[in-house]
Amino acid sequence: MATNEAWPAQLGPVICVVGARPNFMKMAPILRAFATHRPSLPTLLVHTGQHYDRDMNDRLFDDLRLPHPDINLEVGSGTHALQTAEVMRRFEPVLDAQQPSCVLVVGDVNSTLACTLVCAKKAVPVVHVEAGLRSYDRAMPEEINRVLTDQIADRLYTTERSAHANLAREGVAEERVCFVGNVMIDSLLSNRESAHSAAKTLQMAGFDPAVVDDPRGYGVVTLHRPSNVDREENLAPLLAVLREVSDQVPLIFALHPRTRANIDRFSLGELLASERIVLLPPQGYLEMLGLLAGAKLVLSDSGGLQEETTALGVPCLTIRENTERPITVEQGTNTLVGCDPCAIRIGVNEILAGAGKTGRVPEFWDGRAAERIAADLFQWLIAHHAQRSR
Repeated sequence: MATNEAWPAQLGPVICVVGARPNFMKMAPILRAFATHRPSLPTLLVHTGQHYDRDMNDRLFDDLRLPHPDINLEVGSGTHALQTAEVMRRFEPVLDAQQPSCVLVVGDVNSTLACTLVCAKKAVPVVHVEAGLRSYDRAMPEEINRVLTDQIADRLYTTERSAHANLAREGVAEERVCFVGNVMIDSLLSNRESAHSAAKTLQMAGFDPAVVDDPRGYGVVTLHRPSNVDREENLAPLLAVLREVSDQVPLIFALHPRTRANIDRFSLGELLASERIVLLPPQGYLEMLGLLAGAKLVLSDSGGLQEETTALGVPCLTIRENTERPITVEQGTNTLVGCDPCAIRIGVNEILAGAGKTGRVPEFWDGRAAERIAADLFQWLIAHHAQRSR
């Protein structure tokens, strides 16, 4: 969207923060929209290094056509407290040096909250993309990150209208909130034609592509949440039911490093020893998008996959007791099955019998959310700057 106004010379760049894989898919369309807005919004991309697999990072950045970071804080792993503290320690000098007009954070990872806290102490405006989502499960570290970030943020962009009610209950003023839609879906729609076929992905990984030629289709599996994979008594029953499901439909299981490590630690590999279960390492964005688009069903505990399967019209069984994305259940293709093997079996049987949810694409999941953010943020920053200059 073009305006007659120019970017004020007194305003610094918009610092855009990414820290983990889900952030990359959200930030790529935002940076493109900022660049194509007239006038363009100057940006500085900061990667905290919260996810630090260099090969996977490079692959995802290339897949998403995301510019490589201007600054990498290279924080690495650690406990939640240590990681959050280290991001804060390394991010503060960046703020001091760059004097940004605002800092834009996305999602709910530790980096999101850490950078927000630094901004609060330095009186730098915070913009939160994907605000207002709530699982109402305070045992989830992400829930704490979401709630605190939204309390501090100056401008909050939402993906679904239910988020506005959540924020209102928490005392967030309505004028701070703007409904723009889902930038994750911007990425999906702009990359769908470039996605790799499931057969190509399997062949490149050294597996027989005939796996995906099963007449009943194939399923995609991801598991990574600590509540599902960190304890043997939780992980073993889930792997056992996946083995059962594979007798009905072949499964492609993209193994998170945490999950693979725990399978080895608990000696549970035999539960997945089947020709009808393909174990893949973490996949690039285009590979994973192709796997999802061609799947008969998805079993996952990922938040992002709930949204992507809804946009693709693919039935998803979410292995969690709750979701911060209720619109994927109410309007989309998502069904919560918890970690109950019986509920998982029932859900799979319904999908294979043709009774899976078809759903519909929610409002503003149209590939233009980032454009709406760029247009609104430009006007908001102009007004905010004018107010502070009085």
